[in-house]
Amino acid sequence: MTGTIQNRETFLNKIAGQLGRPRRSTPVERPNWKFHPQDEVLKDATQDDLVDVLTEQCKKIHTTLYTTDLKELPSVLNEVVLGYGGGPVVTWKDDRFTEWGLEHLMRVDWPSLNIEVYEWNHTRGADNVAKAENANVGITISEVTLAESGTVVLFSDENKGRTVSFLPATYLALIPKSTLVPRMTQAAQKMREIHQQTGHAASCINFITGPSNSADIELNLVVGVHGPVKASYIVINDL
Repeated sequence: MTGTIQNRETFLNKIAGQLGRPRRSTPVERPNWKFHPQDEVLKDATQDDLVDVLTEQCKKIHTTLYTTDLKELPSVLNEVVLGYGGGPVVTWKDDRFTEWGLEHLMRVDWPSLNIEVYEWNHTRGADNVAKAENANVGITISEVTLAESGTVVLFSDENKGRTVSFLPATYLALIPKSTLVPRMTQAAQKMREIHQQTGHAASCINFITGPSNSADIELNLVVGVHGPVKASYIVINDL
């Protein structure tokens, strides 16, 4: 549905009047800054270098990091999930799980171990939230990954519910190595490129840095206050 803009001119004229100047009729010219320090950090880092940076940062954000290739991914993911006590498991509905050879694990191996696996289904409404709330493990995929801060970026849509990443007790992020960028500057650039290529913007973009943390009370750090208590990242060599 396309919205209708009403009273725009009156509204903008009133703001300009309050500012004591006439309305701007031309676009604001972007400043040409002499220095761009935000582009210098890790500027020449390779993807392997970024994995090393991410590995060190994960130690600081209480997040366990694993590295693997597509061949070993099912085995590593199985080991991690079982290490956290098994299911219930909730996942996005994403074709990449099948492309990466995880379908047999999720649909055959885990159910045979009495591990319940629920795939997000937008037609089931609030049932999705209830499944995520009762899950032990939530699994999503990072679209862009900031090595410097250990942050994964999730794009929500009807098949990729937001609650999968923050309601389960444990959160697992699958990180294609190709998604690694140095920091927020490059992440913003990459998200813009994705939008230009696809013509689509996610309904919600979440930046998640390990398990939830809070030091609001007397500066005592508590992990898992308002989200997953534990988190692991699995970096997949897809290059």
